Amino acid sequence: MGTENRYRTILVVDDNKAILTALKICLEGVFDRILTLTNPDEVLPLLQQEAVDIILLDMNFSLGVNTGQEGMMWLQAIHRRHPDTPIVLMTAYADVKLAVKGLKSGAADFITKPWENDELIRILKDCVDCSQEVISLDKLEEEHVRKVVDRCHGNISRAAELLGITRQTLYAKMKKL
Repeated sequence: MGTENRYRTILVVDDNKAILTALKICLEGVFDRILTLTNPDEVLPLLQQEAVDIILLDMNFSLGVNTGQEGMMWLQAIHRRHPDTPIVLMTAYADVKLAVKGLKSGAADFITKPWENDELIRILKDCVDCSQEVISLDKLEEEHVRKVVDRCHGNISRAAELLGITRQTLYAKMKKL
């Protein structure tokens, strides 16, 4: 499988415009689109309008505050509404307890500033790859059977014929649904 379109859109949220510029340069060519926000209040409205593959979220937004509590609050708020979107936390204040708390609260990973470009890219790619779940054959079959039965407007004989199975086999598969 090629890498085309696998890393489509990243959202980077950091109050420091210099950090956003550096990250845009670092991630150019890795992601098709790099969206940036300086204000975390804009994240949830943006996610209602944009499909985002991953979020890189700073932990501190208020001047002089470096507890990471703002980042934790935003992590939980975003994760509640978008549980399938991986969120990588980023802070200049490396705190192992905070990292563990973030991971337990749903963060996909954690990175400290200043970051190492190759390491950051590896972490982001790994998180996107892990979030793009492989669908099981059973689930795929279940969806296909459901579509065919719907397409046949519930006519089991016709659906079984289209699927190339007996009506009894189709009934057995439908019992599992």
